[in-house]
Order: sequence, then C-alpha cells, then structure tokens
Amino acid sequence: MSKLPNVTASIFSVMSQLANEHGAINLSQGFPNFPVDERLLQLSEQLQRENIHQYTPMAGLPSLLEKIARLTLEQYKRKVNIATEMLITAGATQGIFTAINTFVGKGDEVIILDPSYDSYEPSVLVAGGTPVRISLNDDYSPNFNRIEAALSPKTRMIVINNPHNPTGKIWNLADFEAFETLIEKYPNVLILSDEVYEYITFLHPHISFHTRPKLVDRTIIASSFGKSLHVTGWKVGYLIAPEKWMAEMKKVHQFLVFSVNSFAQHAISAYLDVVDFGAISEMYLQKRDLFQSLLKNSRFELLPCDGTYFQVVNYKNISHKNDVVFAKELIVKHGVAAIPISVFYNDSTDRQMLRFCFAKTDETLLAAAEKLSVI
Repeated sequence: MSKLPNVTASIFSVMSQLANEHGAINLSQGFPNFPVDERLLQLSEQLQRENIHQYTPMAGLPSLLEKIARLTLEQYKRKVNIATEMLITAGATQGIFTAINTFVGKGDEVIILDPSYDSYEPSVLVAGGTPVRISLNDDYSPNFNRIEAALSPKTRMIVINNPHNPTGKIWNLADFEAFETLIEKYPNVLILSDEVYEYITFLHPHISFHTRPKLVDRTIIASSFGKSLHVTGWKVGYLIAPEKWMAEMKKVHQFLVFSVNSFAQHAISAYLDVVDFGAISEMYLQKRDLFQSLLKNSRFELLPCDGTYFQVVNYKNISHKNDVVFAKELIVKHGVAAIPISVFYNDSTDRQMLRFCFAKTDETLLAAAEKLSVI
C-alpha cells in the first residue's frame, strides 16, 4: 500500500527531460549553471586531504554551527544556542520533512499556502496528517481571511515560505503584524518558516521570523546553503528552533540521516569566513534586471520579483492554452523550458503563468530571451 499513491514524476523532472530531448535552454529547474566561487573551490581543494571524511557530530560540525550562530546574530540580532537550538540537515527539504514528521500525526492538519513548493504536502501525508491547502491572493500576498477560516482545533502547523518559491514574493511588515494578530488566538499551532532564499532579496529587505519576538518561540526556521551559496548539489541546510522543539526533531533526524556530509560542512564552515551574502544578493539582482530588460519588449507580462531567483510571467497575450500545455509547447517549438505555475496549486489553478529561473549565466539568459522575444 502506497503512502503517496498520487505522487508521480515531478514537473521539474518532466520539463528537464523534455528540454534535454529537444535541446532546449533549461530555465525550469531552480539551480545555477555557473561555477561556484573560486574561493570555495580553493578551500575545498585544501581540505580534501585532511582527516575530515568521517562522521561529524549528529547535530552538525561545531565550527559550522558556531558560524551560523554568528551569522544569525549579525543578520537578525538573534542569539542562538548552538548546543540546543540548531541542526544541520541534508538540505532544507530534509529539514522540512523532519520538522513535519516530528510534530504532525494522524488527525493533525497542516495549512499550506498555494502556490507552494512541492515537498510540503508529501511530508504531511507521510506523517499521517492532512494538508489543508489554501490560495494566496492574486498578487501572491497572504490572504488572512482564508487562513483564519482554515484554522481549527485540528491545526498543528502552518507552513510559510518567505521569500516565496515560485513567485518571488516577500512578506512585508504589515503581513507579519496581521499574521501575529491572527495566530495569537491559536497558541498550539506551530509555524514552519521556509526561508531558503533569505539572502536573495532585492529592493526590500527580508524580514525573518527570527526577528519576530511574538512568534519566534513557536517557529521552526529552515535555511539552505545550497540556495544561498549556489551549491545545490551539496545538500546542506539547517534548522533553528527553540530547545523544546529542537530536542524532538533531533530524535527523528538521528534515525533519518544521523549526520550530514562531513566534507561539505567543513568546506562551508571555512567559506563563511570570507563570503559576502550581500554580494550574492547583488549578483542575483543584476541577473534579474538583465532578464527583465531582455524581455521588456516581448509579449510576456513580467510580474514583480522581490526575491529568489525566479521570474514569473503571464503569457495571456500569446496563448489561451493551459499552462502545462503551453510550457511543453514552449520547449518543443521555441526551445526554452519553464515551469507552469498551476502545478504548485492543489486545485491546479491556471492563470496562464510560467516560472523562469534566472540563476544562469548571462549568455544563457541572452540566448533564452532571444527565443522568447520573438514568440
């Protein structure tokens, strides 16, 4: 008997395979196609012959935990206890799975805001819980009336993704204040905050749950070095949460992966001494601006992108076909791969939107835009 009977190949795999078959430019999957920082490569070369290839402590390499704590203090003014409030995970996805499967059980409901990252619902289903998926507003801001209507005594957790994949939307201060007013009426509801794109925001700064004293004691925050440092294949993320929640998550993590790739932890720990997260954000801002400028005279309508490395476009001026059909046609006929936004909705809401990933070389973006601009 399957725990996930309705799960098939992900849309990311489908679109990437189709792109490969047709030699299309792949702007679908969310990974960079440019080299990592040369300094990280040099540090990795120096480390590879050292005695660092056995298990690290279950919760993470102590030096890496210390540097994450320092980073969290610098960025968010939050002091974190490295012994009791932190956990290195095999990517943020494993951290999210661990958090959900630690606290969610049969009869529990988990609110998920659509369009949503595709790992949330399966994690809830494997835990035996019930996903309650509600839609964001048309501009992808939170709809607090819908959230309040979905909250009930059965609600165990709400998942917040900010900055938001797939739309690039970020929560503003008014959003947080409205959420705080609402959620204080439900003190038993945990918050799982997926902040993997926290260091990729543009005109407006990222507001983290780390900075919200009314919420931080009931929040589990997931972060990702794979996204922040464009080393997605290294699969190194981390969770930060109050001790009473972290102690329980460590029990599950211990028997899920035990410890995370030792070499990657050592390399990232060393790299954190030299990397500038502000420069990373600036790099992606330049790529966003380049991609937007290249498409400004196309028939695609570009939506605002406040963060992440994704650009959502509306193609209503080009076709009335549904977004999955159009996305496949875009690959086969025009040689560019994107992700249809409807796949991020429980009810397959189709507003003729596509998501392009601009975490690519300038040459790739130029080549893709040349094809898209003549459609």
